[in-house]
Amino acid sequence: MRIEDQIKRKALSLGFDLAGITSAQNVDSEQIEKFNSWLKAGCNGQMAFLERNPERRFNPAAVLPGAKSIICVAINYKIQKPASKDCLQIASYALYPDYHKFIKEKLSLLADFLKSIDKNLKFKICVDSSSVAEKALAMRSGLGFIAKNRLLTNNQFGSFLLLGEIITNMQLEPDKPVERQECGKCRKCVDVCPTGALTENNFDARKCVSYLTIEHKGRILPELKNKIGLHLFGCEECLKVCPFNEKSPIAEKSKYGFTAKQPKLTVAEVCLWSKKDFENFAANTAIQRTGFRKIKRNALICRVLREHP
Repeated sequence: MRIEDQIKRKALSLGFDLAGITSAQNVDSEQIEKFNSWLKAGCNGQMAFLERNPERRFNPAAVLPGAKSIICVAINYKIQKPASKDCLQIASYALYPDYHKFIKEKLSLLADFLKSIDKNLKFKICVDSSSVAEKALAMRSGLGFIAKNRLLTNNQFGSFLLLGEIITNMQLEPDKPVERQECGKCRKCVDVCPTGALTENNFDARKCVSYLTIEHKGRILPELKNKIGLHLFGCEECLKVCPFNEKSPIAEKSKYGFTAKQPKLTVAEVCLWSKKDFENFAANTAIQRTGFRKIKRNALICRVLREHP
């Protein structure tokens, strides 16, 4: 069996749903220009971290000198049932252990396997916050295509996917990207977006309910605040309506140790939370990073909108 196939098989055995390989060459200039124009327009809002380390984001060799190949992985996190319309809604990925740690642990095990193949191995593990163009690399490695909701989308698993990478000095044969695939005339995600953050050709994070409830600090503009509804943490409206997600499987219990479900949280309950209540609920999840103040702010917004629709 080829080394590349052994590596991908090992990745799948560790619980990843998808694995692919791409070269460590720079991301193509067209995508770099689009990203820079997006930043210049201020579409990243308060997410200043997206402006840092531009030389690393699109140049894997700047992350790991001597880099030759990148192993890209993805894991499905689709939950069994959406939240009740009367309950507060939380992004599905936050119902699992913090994916930054979870995926890094699995990638560390994959790196151990690589070491058994190459004693001179050098590598760098990247998960979300590592300033690399994850979606571009995943697309190049054949894991999927970028849909109109701006998410990596796979024919089998849809777009409920968490991504990770190992940049390495191993010389591996790259996989072919997915043959050109598009959403066609479908614009369900664009039409359902509560604030108009999504358009056919752009995504303005400043308007996105996920950004507003997770990243945005301070006051939220009234015209955006009024669109938050019952979203306590994140928003998945553009994922829920995607045809690729309608047919995608639920995340396997064996990969996480439990089946994630939306908790039945009421507005009144969360508005009364103490900091200790928040810490107990958010422990070891991505919600913990957002912090008590933002979650209470979000809950109070939800209460006002519920009382004065």
